[in-house]
This record gives sequence, structure tokens and C-alpha cells, in this order.
Amino acid sequence: MKLVRFGPAGHEKPGIVDAGGIIRDVSSIVADFGPETISPALKDKLAGIDPASLPAAPEGARIGAPVSRIGHFIAIGLNYADHAAETGAPIPKEPIVFSKAPSCLSGPNDDVLMPKGSVKLDWEVELAIVIGERCDYVSKEDALSKVFGYALCNDVSEREYQAERGGQWIKGKSAPTFGPLGPWIVTADEIPDPQALSMFLDVNGQRAQTGSTATMIFTCAEIVSYLSEFMVLEPGDVITTGTPPGVGLGMKPPRFLKAGDTMHLGIEGLGEQRQTVITR
Repeated sequence: MKLVRFGPAGHEKPGIVDAGGIIRDVSSIVADFGPETISPALKDKLAGIDPASLPAAPEGARIGAPVSRIGHFIAIGLNYADHAAETGAPIPKEPIVFSKAPSCLSGPNDDVLMPKGSVKLDWEVELAIVIGERCDYVSKEDALSKVFGYALCNDVSEREYQAERGGQWIKGKSAPTFGPLGPWIVTADEIPDPQALSMFLDVNGQRAQTGSTATMIFTCAEIVSYLSEFMVLEPGDVITTGTPPGVGLGMKPPRFLKAGDTMHLGIEGLGEQRQTVITR
């Protein structure tokens, strides 16, 4: 099942995608997709309805982030060995954990706003996990049972803010629109192996990243279990799990985004995104 939100920013409605690719409005069944509603019960409830009985979304409607808001927006750094190598970093012995501000969440095709003074704006195609049940010291064996679904994420980054301005990475990861998510959440039952998904990202029509979740250093199950040792994960929390090689920082010489540049990215089974960089 694909869960989607559609409509103008701040006024999205919840929907599901039917077998024909049509978005069906489920706002008569659930008010929205967010921390209060995401659960196994929601999936069961939506699975029991006939999509054809529901109204279709307006043609050409904007697609928003597939969750209304999130508590945690957690990210894992350097989780692909070849990406760590291209940045000159050692392979981590434990997951590198940082946060993105929840306010950076944006729709999959919304413009990316370049922060004022930005000089090192970068891209990262990533697999995101959406938590469906409370996780508190969950075992690796049980971790995936707590996952509601998966989504495509672009972990947009400002590398100067991240690495050269002191403090923690969150400063380079959290500007408005730095968290394009979606176009939808694909429920976990439709992704039998999250460690076998191909992924790509193009910049201005040129391939920059090609990879597979098979080459993650720490798997989705390991990440969820590990994080639950340090914090309680709640329904609706989003964890973005790292990027394969091909980011601008790793190019020789480095290449960074400028106004007017476009990004096109996708993950097998999870859809695609397209963004244009604009100035604020």
C-alpha cells in the first residue's frame, strides 16, 4: 500500500494510491497521516476499503511529504563504505547518528531553497524508514516488525555549515526544504527486503549517484535496534539511512549545487523525486 498526502502546502489531505496509480482521498477515514494515526491498525483499516469507492484527488495536485509532521527526523552518516571513502572518512565502527530539524521536511517535488550565503549545497539519495510502533530497546531480530514503511528521501546538505562552522552536523542538514520525503510511504509488507533496493540521483540530467541498499554498512534492522538503545522511537518518526557514493563533496574537484540546478532521484519500488534549486 502507498500512503500519500496531496494538496497545497499546509493543507494536504491523506490519500492512498490505487492499482491504477490514481490517488484516492481517504480523509473521510483518517484525518491525516502523522504520529497520532500511523500504526498497524491504520494499515489494516485502509487495506479493508475499496479504493474505487473513494474520490480521486484533483488531477495535477501537488504531492506533499507523506507524513504531516514528525517528532524525530534522524539520519545516519557514512553508512556506505564507498561513500565514506570518497569523503576521506574511515568506515565507522558504530552508526554515526545526527538529527535533521523536523521543520526541514518538504514535498518530494518542492523547490529546494538555497540558504543565504550557501556555497556548498549538496545532494544525497537515501532510503528512509518510517516507524510504526514504539521502539524501546528493540532487538535486531524484532526491529523490522516495528517499521510501518519506507520512503525515498533526499538528505540535502550544506557542507560548509556541516563541517566548517563548528558544532554538530545538524547545522548543515536542517534548513527549510532540506528534507524532501516521498512521494509516498510504501508499507513494509510490500518491501520484503529493504537491503535489496537500487537507487540513483541525477543532477541536471547527468547521473551522479548509482547504488544499492545492499551495500549499507549497517542494515535497517541494525539501525532501528541501535537507535532504540539511546532514545525511544515513536510512530511517525523518520530515519534516513545514508547515501551511496557520488555526492558533490566527493567529486574531484568538488561540485556543488547552484540556483537553477535540478535533481532527479529514485529508489526501486519507492518512487521518484524532482527538485529545482532556487534562492531565498
